[in-house]
Amino acid sequence: MNAAHRSYDIFNGDADGLCALQQLRLIEPRTATLITGTKRDISLLDRIDASAGDTLTVLDISIARNTDGLTRALMAGADITWFDHHYAGSIPVDAGLKVHVDTDPDVCTSLLVDRHVGGLARAWAIVGAFGDNLLRSANALAIASGYSAQQINLFRRLGQSLNYNAYGEEISDLIYPPDDLHRRLLRYVDPGQFAMRDEAFVVLDTTMNADLARASEIRPRFEDTKTLVLELPDKPWSRRVSGAIANRLAAISPGRAHAVLTPIDNAFTVSVRAPLEHPEGADVLARRFEGGGGRSAAAGIDGLPPCMVDDFIGAFRAAFNGSS
Repeated sequence: MNAAHRSYDIFNGDADGLCALQQLRLIEPRTATLITGTKRDISLLDRIDASAGDTLTVLDISIARNTDGLTRALMAGADITWFDHHYAGSIPVDAGLKVHVDTDPDVCTSLLVDRHVGGLARAWAIVGAFGDNLLRSANALAIASGYSAQQINLFRRLGQSLNYNAYGEEISDLIYPPDDLHRRLLRYVDPGQFAMRDEAFVVLDTTMNADLARASEIRPRFEDTKTLVLELPDKPWSRRVSGAIANRLAAISPGRAHAVLTPIDNAFTVSVRAPLEHPEGADVLARRFEGGGGRSAAAGIDGLPPCMVDDFIGAFRAAFNGSS
């Protein structure tokens, strides 16, 4: 590559983004500038000023939330490859853009990359799928790949702990910055070796389980047979565990939809999980509110005003059980 040309790896800081990039860089090594952030830091293309000949690999962030940045990069003459499973909106047609987007509720970005590389780093795709709470897809792929029950359980725990680490208002809220985790992961072809040799897994797994125990003691703000709304306290641990507790609740009650409200800056972030038995509608609901987006099985809202919480709960109930 021409020395003047730059390469960027732009990825969501959650388990899916990390494991998608892990597969690509194990199979297609490349020195690149890392652009990432917290789970909800989506508009990552705004951080770069691309030039002609630059190479951008974009993983697990929505095209719809990066339209302006994508347009600027294409107009500058950058070469862009995009893997994602979130709502994309209108996708530009451009010779410089290669898109791998699939919004099927049983697919995540790690599984899209697994297809792209022909399964050559499949264990990491399974870890990413577990982290994205695609339990059925992850289990099926792991069993078909011949992994033991012990290995599958470890992959599940690793995926969930990597995902847990991504939740926070700022990078400083996270236990490990996602770019640091990427560099740690890249030393290992085998997820099991990472889990055994790098202290990050034990730290994340232990802290996550302690936070989940706290969250499990909180009574729901609302629940019926089809929906449950949990409001967490205004504490640092709440912001860390919001996604993990939403996924845990979804796994415990797969026929029920869940919403987790977390206070941040006089507003709420909202994690929405459609029922695992019918993983559809979370993104449609979230996009009804400013700052909302995601995918059909799991979505979120940034900055929901307190005065709109009751409106959200009403819309949430109507979306998943026809109540209002």
